Amino acid sequence: MTELVAADIGGTHARFALARLDGAGNVVALDEPVVMRCAEHASLQMAWETFGTTIGRKLPRAAALAVAGPVVGEELKLTNNPWVIRPAMVNEKLGVDAHVLVNDFEAVAYAVGACGADQFQHVCGPDVPLPDVGTISVLGPGTGLGVGLLVKRGGNDWQVLPTEGSHGDFSPVDSLEDAILAHFRRRFGRVSAERVVSGPGLADIHAALATLEDQAIQPMDDKTLWSLAMSGEDSLAAAALDRFCLALGTFAGNIALAHGAGGVVIGGGLGARLADHLPRSGFAGRFAAKGRFETLMRSLPVKLITHPQPGLFGAAAAFGRKRP
Repeated sequence: MTELVAADIGGTHARFALARLDGAGNVVALDEPVVMRCAEHASLQMAWETFGTTIGRKLPRAAALAVAGPVVGEELKLTNNPWVIRPAMVNEKLGVDAHVLVNDFEAVAYAVGACGADQFQHVCGPDVPLPDVGTISVLGPGTGLGVGLLVKRGGNDWQVLPTEGSHGDFSPVDSLEDAILAHFRRRFGRVSAERVVSGPGLADIHAALATLEDQAIQPMDDKTLWSLAMSGEDSLAAAALDRFCLALGTFAGNIALAHGAGGVVIGGGLGARLADHLPRSGFAGRFAAKGRFETLMRSLPVKLITHPQPGLFGAAAAFGRKRP
């Protein structure tokens, strides 16, 4: 049995939990996570030490770290988080003997590979299991927008590939989205898919629609706006959420085509929050609306991963498969 600390470092929150692996590297236990706001800690090392203090015990000398950003080079700069991680210094800084570092959606893809069929919820397409052979696109919105790729060869023979697919250009498909894109361009210049299909993106969609409706909007934080949008009590916020789901559907379909996917899994913090809303939105129509490939797109199962901590579980699963 191997005990380790799994960490899921996002743009807003850092999650830590103890995990245990069996002799074959399978995750057999994942403790309740300790969640911290990244802005309240100066570095990964400081948050790590706070985790040890919080659980009141000496930490294991192994770590599985999922981070929101590309895991390349001598210095990792997280996409929406000011922390800097130097891979060569991780063992020394965290007091461990072995570690793995993976991209956050690489970790979610590991979770998809390791989870059983009972940990997925149907969103659209045929209600059938994910394919046992072929590629599965894994994506989802949170503070940013993540994309990973799971390649399955049958049974326990599978591989995960990290990607930065969310940083391709946002692609509008109607005149209203053309206007939304123009709003984003005025603010950001270049507009990636992540700018629109992520937690902070809803506020700019909302502002763009307010301009079109010639409405003044009251300043509010993202959490309040998302609550208004999800409840439907504010019609403009609800319209912004509808557009968000449409854009997510378009993006998911584009990624599935690019990956040659036989199935798609939605994850991310907002993916879970939208679990009940997505099937009732225009997501499915936009996902399939790929012209000559519409029949193919409608044949793909689209699922939501329901594991409560896919980033942590996936990071631990990555440690088990990589065996540092």
